[in-house]
Amino acid sequence: MSAVLWALVAVPLGSGVLLLAVGRKADRMAAGLALVVAAAATGLAIAAAFRHPAVRAPLLDGLPVRLAVDGLSGLLAVTVTAVTLAVLLFSAAEFGAGEARARFFGLMLLFAGSMLVTVTAATLPVLLMGWEVMGATSWALIGYWWRDPERTSAADTAFLTTRTADLGLYLAAGAALASGRDGTLSLDGLARADDPWLSIITAGVIASAFGKSAQLPFSFWLSKAMQGPSPVSALLHSATMVVAGAYLLLRTGPLLDASGWGDDVVAWTGAATALCLGLVAVAQSDLKQLLAASTCAQIGFMVLAAGTGATSGGTLQLIAHAAAKSLLFLTAGAWLTALGAQRLRELLGAARHHGTVGVAFTVGALSLAGLPPLSLWAAKDVLLAGALETSPWLYGVALAAALLSAVYSTKAAWYVWQPAVPRPEARRIPGGAVGPLVLLALACLALTPVAFPPLRDRVGRVLASAGQPDPHVWEFVLSGVLALLAAAVTWTWGTRPLPLPARAKSGFAEWLLFERAAHVLLVAPVMQVARAAAAFDDRVLDRAVDGSAAVAVRFARWTDGVLERAVDGMVTAVAAGTRALGRWARRPQTGQLHQYLAQAVAAFTVLAVVLVLVR
Repeated sequence: MSAVLWALVAVPLGSGVLLLAVGRKADRMAAGLALVVAAAATGLAIAAAFRHPAVRAPLLDGLPVRLAVDGLSGLLAVTVTAVTLAVLLFSAAEFGAGEARARFFGLMLLFAGSMLVTVTAATLPVLLMGWEVMGATSWALIGYWWRDPERTSAADTAFLTTRTADLGLYLAAGAALASGRDGTLSLDGLARADDPWLSIITAGVIASAFGKSAQLPFSFWLSKAMQGPSPVSALLHSATMVVAGAYLLLRTGPLLDASGWGDDVVAWTGAATALCLGLVAVAQSDLKQLLAASTCAQIGFMVLAAGTGATSGGTLQLIAHAAAKSLLFLTAGAWLTALGAQRLRELLGAARHHGTVGVAFTVGALSLAGLPPLSLWAAKDVLLAGALETSPWLYGVALAAALLSAVYSTKAAWYVWQPAVPRPEARRIPGGAVGPLVLLALACLALTPVAFPPLRDRVGRVLASAGQPDPHVWEFVLSGVLALLAAAVTWTWGTRPLPLPARAKSGFAEWLLFERAAHVLLVAPVMQVARAAAAFDDRVLDRAVDGSAAVAVRFARWTDGVLERAVDGMVTAVAAGTRALGRWARRPQTGQLHQYLAQAVAAFTVLAVVLVLVR
C-alpha cells in the first residue's frame, strides 16, 4: 500500500526534475514523457483513493514525514491528476513546437507533484514543503516567457502576494510547537491546542489559505497570473494552486470550529469574495480576466462551505469547478492561438468559427453559470444548504453571488456566439487539442448525479462527514430558475452599458482597486524605507567607511614617516655597535702564543687584585 502513495508523489516530482535537468535536449520527448507520467499518476491516485494508504519516513527527531490518503485527499488527488492529464493532452497538441517544451512540461509535472504532496500531507511541516514548491513553480510557470518584462513582473506580483500570506502557515506551525501539546503539528491535531495558541494557529491557517485561494483582500494576484500560458492558467486556476487554500480550510474544519470565530470569518469572507469578484467578472472585457475573476468567486463558494461545515458541498463544488474552469481556460487558449484574440469584442463569432470548440466552451460556461442540469448547479446548492442552516443572510449573499455567476458566464457565451466576423488569418485548432475539451465538457455533465442521492450520500460516507446539510427540492428549483432568468436577461441585454456610475465600473474593472491599494499601503512605504536606507547607506555609512579609510591611510603614512625612521635608526645603531664590538674582539686574536700568554697573565693579575680588594 505504501508503495502506491510514495509513487504517487515521487513519479511526477522526479520526472519533472529530470526534464528540467536535461533541458532543451529533451524537448522532443518531453510531451510524451509528461503524458505517460500524468496517466500513471492518475492510475495511482485512483488506487490510493480506494485503498487509503499512509506512509511514514524519518526526517527530524520526533518530526517524521507523514503522508496519508483519506476520503477528502483521495478525491482531490484524483481530481488533480485527471485535470493535469487533460491539460497536458491539450498542451502536447497545442503548445508551440519551438518553445522550451522540456522546461514547460517539467515545471507542470513538478507543480502537479507539489500539489499532490500538499493534498496528502498529514503534518504541517510536510504541507509547508509542498506549499513552498507549489508557489515557486507557479512563479516560474506564470513567468514562463521570461524575456517579456510584463510577464515577469506579473509573476513577481503573484509570487510576492501569495508569499506574504504564506507567512501565516509559519506562524501557525510556530504556535503549534509553542503550545507544547503532542500531535499539534498534525493537521488533525491542530484543534487540540489551547488558547492563545489556538487562535494564532487559526489566524495563520486562514491567512495562508486566503492568499493561496485569492480570496479578499488578496484576489488581485490572480489577475496578474493571466500573463502565463493558457495551459498554466487552466491547471493553476482549476484543480491545483488556487484550490489549495480551500482544501486546507475544508481539511481543518475542526480547527475553525474549535476557535469559536474562525468558521464565521471564513464563511463571510467566502461569501463576500463570491459576490464582489462576481461583480468584477461582470465588468471585465477580456475573456481570461473574466475567467480569473470568476475563479476567485467560485472558490469563494468553497471557502463558504468550509466555514459552514458543508464539506460535501465544498468538495463537490471543487471537483465540478475543476472540470468547468479547466475547459474554459483551455478553450480561451485555443482561441488565443488560433485567432490571436482574447478580448471579448475580438472573439465575436469564435464559437461559430470552431464549432466543436464552441460547443465545449458553451457547456463549460453554462455549467459555471449554475444552469440545470449541469454539475455546478447541483453542487452549489449542496453547499448553499449549509449557508442556509447557518444564517439566512449568508444564504442570501451566496444566492446573489450565484446569480452573478449566470450573468458573467452568459456574457462570455453571448460574445462568442454572435455572428462571425471574417477571419482570413485564423488557423485551424489541432484535433489533438479538441479531444481533451470534449472530455472535460462531458465531465461537466457526468458529475451532476454525484450531487444527488444516493451518490451524494456515498460521497458523504467517503468524506466521513456526518450531519451534512441536505438541500430541499425547492432550493434546487429556486437556484435553477433564478440562474435561467439571469442568463436570459443577460443574453437579451447584450452589449448595452450597465446603468452604473463610471467610477463604480472602473473600480470593478480594475479588480476593486486592491492592487492599487496594496501599492499605496504596502509597496510605496516599503520602497520609501528602502530609499531612505539607501540614502543612509550612501550618505552616512559610505562616508563613514571612506573617512575611516582616509584616517587609516594617514596613520599609515605617519607610521611610515616617523616610527619607521626611528625603528630603522635603532636597528642601524645596534648593527653599528655590534660591528664595533666585533672589530674590538678581533684585535686580540693575533695567532701569536706569547701574546695570548701575556693576555692571560694580565687577566689573572686583574682577577687577583679584585679578589684582594673584595676581601
